[in-house]
Amino acid sequence: MPIAIVAPPQPVPIFSGFDYVTVDELDHRVYAAHSKSDRLLIVDSRSGHVEGQVDVGPMHGVKVDPSTGDVFTGDGTDNTLSKVDPVAMKVLASVDVPGNIDAIAYDPQRRRVYADQDGGGSVYVIDGATMKMIGTITMPADDLESPDVDPKTGILYQNLANGGGFAIVDPATLKVVKVVKTPELQDNHPLVFSRAANQVIVGGENGVLSAYTPDGTHVGDVQVQLHIDQCNTGSKGDLLVCAGRGVVTVIAVRNGVAPQVVGRIDTGHRGIHTVGIDERTSDIWVVWADARGDWVQRLKWS
Repeated sequence: MPIAIVAPPQPVPIFSGFDYVTVDELDHRVYAAHSKSDRLLIVDSRSGHVEGQVDVGPMHGVKVDPSTGDVFTGDGTDNTLSKVDPVAMKVLASVDVPGNIDAIAYDPQRRRVYADQDGGGSVYVIDGATMKMIGTITMPADDLESPDVDPKTGILYQNLANGGGFAIVDPATLKVVKVVKTPELQDNHPLVFSRAANQVIVGGENGVLSAYTPDGTHVGDVQVQLHIDQCNTGSKGDLLVCAGRGVVTVIAVRNGVAPQVVGRIDTGHRGIHTVGIDERTSDIWVVWADARGDWVQRLKWS
């Protein structure tokens, strides 16, 4: 099935450079880390209109609390994590952490944020309600990418970019209980937990995407584009969308079987490496910077 371009790119104030994207399906907003501008980009997912940007610092990771609509941002070299009210477009609170932050994950049951140390081996644990740091998880690798949480169990899955696998973390003890090796992958990068498939989906820069059971049993693989950076899913978890070097791929995931590619488009914009999906509308959102400016665009899988 094809991925179509359904709207022209919308200009964003030019600062040149984006990182992670996420979609809030309930409140009809798209959020992107406009890292070079030190701001959180907010887009209306119904109109495609850029609503504004919130100054949070040189952010990378972004997640939404589905119960409140508040947005959490990992503020990179500012060594902070912030909570943002996207309606008032203001920072509600920030908390200092001991290192730089890259990707983040959110546990909606415990209202807990997990924040990767960029270039280190720690995951910082923040109470999203009080915005206080409550712990640090030491990982068996010093290059971390793309954590995610099983919202039913609260178990944290942490990709180990230079560790040849991913770690499984007990949310009660905040300890690594198992490291799952992924020999079919090179330079692990994206990781997503799919609720619908009850699988951990993990990818490598060699263009392989693999499915694992929650306890780490290998289910199967699929070939996608090389150099995938971010993969993402929506509220259902039936579909994943992955981006890297301008190529966007949609992958169907099902319990007990390997992932399957169901859509692909080469956008021609080499700067596209992060992506979000709204599974209620099948809209896909990408951001990038080029010589003409900074852009956000809606695509659609059909």
